[in-house]
Amino acid sequence: MKIYINGTYYERHEAKVSVFDHGFLYGDGIFEGIRVYEGCVFKLDEHLKRLEYSAKAIMLDLPWTRAEISEAVCESCRQNGVTDGYIRLIVTRGAGALGLSPKSCSDPQMIIIADQIELYPPEIYQKGLKVITSATRRNSPAALPPMVKSLNYLNNIMAKIEAGNLGYAEAIMLNNEGYVAECTGDNLFVLQGGKLFTPPVASGSLTGITREAVLEIAADLDVPVVESLLTRYDLWVAEEMFLTGSAAEIIGVIEVDHRKIGDGTPGPVTQRFLEAFRARVTQDGTML
Repeated sequence: MKIYINGTYYERHEAKVSVFDHGFLYGDGIFEGIRVYEGCVFKLDEHLKRLEYSAKAIMLDLPWTRAEISEAVCESCRQNGVTDGYIRLIVTRGAGALGLSPKSCSDPQMIIIADQIELYPPEIYQKGLKVITSATRRNSPAALPPMVKSLNYLNNIMAKIEAGNLGYAEAIMLNNEGYVAECTGDNLFVLQGGKLFTPPVASGSLTGITREAVLEIAADLDVPVVESLLTRYDLWVAEEMFLTGSAAEIIGVIEVDHRKIGDGTPGPVTQRFLEAFRARVTQDGTML
């Protein structure tokens, strides 16, 4: 495997950043998780736009153009022979002095890993996923806006650990007001009365690229979508529910907090969205 770092490709065991890098010391950086399907980097331009927004939000100046980053992503796939897989694009503020101030950081680091990923076993996509609500809350928009895809994922990791300790692969995270935000790494949708409901970004969820793809698919399938504050009750009584994310893609949820969703299997609407999603991932993006 060859890892890209600022224009140079390194073998996996040689790929390193400084221990004084603020990304390592303080989580001072941003990232994107991107999928490639049959040589198509899915919605690459949308990912890079979100990366630019995250950088602007944390006042991190990117010394590369979008075209340069796009080419680096594609070349990283070519270097590793990855035509179906997962890309992790990371930008840190670079090395600096000890201390929180980033004023001494002058050399941002761009790291690209093109590899494989399997977030859930294949049979889970057939059988559906059981989830539980975590006691750990999502970041408040009043603190670090969750729209920033930063390297600070500790609260998500804590929720993931909590779920794992209880025997679950995924956890729902609430915001400080008790409304549903998202899962530890995925957005969520629930079906009720022929409509899809999903939490608004302002409630504490990431502006997910796969989430946006689902909104586009909903328009094509004439399924109304309502962005609305959701409580745990709304999830418990849902007819169907599914999660979305670049790594997870679209995966049906069959149980929330020990309450069966629908008939306990991924529902027909979930299957329609998954089929429509898989049909577009090889077309909607940037070809290698």
